[in-house]
Amino acid sequence: MQISPLAVLVVVSSGMVAGVLFAVALSVVPALMAMPADRYLYTTTLLGRNWDPVMPILVLGTAAGDLALALLPGPQSARLLFGATVVLMLGVAGVSHLCNVPINRMLKRIAPDAVPADWADPRPRWRAWHLLRTTLAVAALTANSLGVALT
Repeated sequence: MQISPLAVLVVVSSGMVAGVLFAVALSVVPALMAMPADRYLYTTTLLGRNWDPVMPILVLGTAAGDLALALLPGPQSARLLFGATVVLMLGVAGVSHLCNVPINRMLKRIAPDAVPADWADPRPRWRAWHLLRTTLAVAALTANSLGVALT
């Protein structure tokens, strides 16, 4: 069995996405949920500034690599799994772009020292969307791993 470098790359990159999202769900989100609103707003600004440019590249790069693997010659079962991973990673990107990112952008417009009295806390909604994209990312990693095992 010979595994292509691209197959190794998509397993590593999907593992990074799943690992980051899992770590955020396991540790960061509970910490943010426990903070008062002003500290939460300040902390989310700090956390997002390095992830924001990197995660879309990693997620979409993984999807592109999986698309290539789905279209290249190889066992049909592996190609189907790589194709499923494309859909799953696009799901991660979609949930991020359409659900989590708009909340993040709204938070950036609120000064931590001027939280409005009628502020509707978005943390439960953000967490729910985050857990969905984390589940999709773990499923993508699983599909990629099985796809590589079948090549």
